[in-house]
Order: sequence, then structure tokens, then C-alpha cells
Amino acid sequence: MMTHADRLAAFVALGQRLNALLLDPAQTDELAELTARARNNNPWFDAPNVRAALEGVAYLLREQPLRQWAARYRPEPADAQQVGVVMAGNIPLVGFHDALCVLLSGHRLLAKLSSDDTLLMRWILDELVRLEPRFANQLQLAERLNAADAFIATGSDNTARYFEYYFGKRPHIIRRNRTSLAVLTGRETPHELGLLGEDIFRYYGLGCRNVSKVYAPAGYDFPLLLDALQPWHRVLEHNRYQNNYDYNKSIMLVNRVPHLDSGFLLLTESAQLVSPISVLHHGSYTSEVDLVDQLTDVAAQTQCIVSAGGQYPGSFAFGKAQEPGLADYADGVDTMAFLADLG
Repeated sequence: MMTHADRLAAFVALGQRLNALLLDPAQTDELAELTARARNNNPWFDAPNVRAALEGVAYLLREQPLRQWAARYRPEPADAQQVGVVMAGNIPLVGFHDALCVLLSGHRLLAKLSSDDTLLMRWILDELVRLEPRFANQLQLAERLNAADAFIATGSDNTARYFEYYFGKRPHIIRRNRTSLAVLTGRETPHELGLLGEDIFRYYGLGCRNVSKVYAPAGYDFPLLLDALQPWHRVLEHNRYQNNYDYNKSIMLVNRVPHLDSGFLLLTESAQLVSPISVLHHGSYTSEVDLVDQLTDVAAQTQCIVSAGGQYPGSFAFGKAQEPGLADYADGVDTMAFLADLG
């Protein structure tokens, strides 16, 4: 029988394994092979983005923060349950945090992997079992989750309705479409604006923590932002991003949609929060009260907000949207508290 201490030690060891893979020159070939296989499984998962995802998981598994976070919750469940997790696959290893929560809380994981992120999730769970073989009895990959006692499901607004129908009578967390936003004041330095590129372009904008819309003061000089984002022109090296850019540019030109074009990013004013790949929406505000009102109106569709230095209340600093901590739960729902209440 695994104890809470055993489970913690296994995840700490997994973090150390990832750090060695990323930093030890002797493991360069293994990392290269893993990233190549991941890209073959999903062409969006190129080497820089796979590395960023692995670094993100290693960051979550630092020993001291992990122990402090875990100490907030009951170490053992009253009655271990089988928790079915429907994992997303829009960015590499996006389902790992749910797996961590279920297994660390002492429940059994029944995971349905996304076809878009099968290889990396299988690999990291296999590594966990290799480091702590007793986890083999605590996790199972499955196509159907009928046997689960509770559910955590991540998907679109459409799939959420499906999840509600099938899982609604048992304890559940069901996540829907969300996106992330940036607040500009006009006082940002070019360096700060450049950091925002990480939030816009990492994972080619496919994640719910990617910034898809910026809010700026009325009359804001947007060429300053586009100039600062120029180092990210390399996204055009990915043929799928290039195809999206060419397509969205042609649509805007044919429909005479006012926009600015950096050569790899299209910036246009829109009331919509979610923007297509290669497009960034913008909106304006006239006062701080107006800004707060607008952001409050869309809070239910917002995953996170970024601002220069994290100055806007509750926001992440530019460049940090894709570096959530252990307690930065998706949709603001405390997954560990949910799991602690099961049984």
C-alpha cells in the first residue's frame, strides 16, 4: 500500500528525471528522439514546445513547492475512488496536472488520453511507473470511463454538453472553452511588450492560457506592440502556422477587415475573445472602471490575464501565462479540494 509520502517521493523523482533529461548532455539523444516522436504524433508539437512543456512539468514537481502545496489537503482519502479523466491535447502534456492531482490525492486514475497528445502522456506516465512500480495498480489508460466513480473532463463548449449528459449524475469537474487576455496601459517598455510574445505565440496560440485578445487604452499605438513582437517571426517556419496566417490574411483582405499586419501576426479590433491562429484581437477601454467592467463581463470565459509585471490585480506578468503554479487550477476550480471530498 502506497503512503502519501511514497507518492510525493515518486513525483519528486519524476521531476528530477525530467530535469536530467533536459539538462544532462548525455541525454541529448534521448530528448531528441522523444521530441521527434512527439512531433510525428502531432505536428504542432515541435521541439521548442515539447521542451517548454517538459520544463513546465519539472517546474511543478520541485520538491519544496510540491510538498507545501500537498500539505494543504488531506493526505489520504477516506475511501479511494476511481477517477475518470478526459484529457485535452491542444498543447503538450496539458493533462498532466490532473493526473498529478488524482494520483497524489490517493485515488486511482482512469485516463482517456487525447489522440493529439497520446505519445507524451504515455511516456511520462510510464516514467512515473518505472520510478515507482506500485503506481501500476493506481493508473490505467482506457477509451471508456464507465467504471469511474467521479470525473474530470476538459473539452470544448460542445463536448461539455456531452460530458454533462454522461457524467452529470456523479461527482465531476467539467471544463469548457476559455482563453486568456492581456491588459496594456501604454506605459510598457519595448522589453515588456516583447515578453508578451511568449503568452501569444508559445504553442502557436493553441492553449487556453495563450493570449488571444489585448485590451488597450483608446488611441493606443499598436505598431509599438508589433515591433516588439518581431523576434517571434520564426513561427512562420511552421507550415501549419504559415497556412493559417495566409488564409486569415486573405479573408481579411477579401472582406476588407481593417487590420495591422506584422508579416506573421494579424491584429484586428473585435468584440470576440477567441482569435484564430495567427490573429490577435484587440479592444479598447476609456478608464480603469471601464476596463474592470469589460473584464468582469467576460470573466467566465477567461482562463487568465497578463499585464506588465503582473500589475493588474490577479494577473500574471507578461511572459508567465504558460507557467502556472500548482495552485493555478484550470477554470479556477480547486481540483485537489474536489478530490479530497470524494469518498
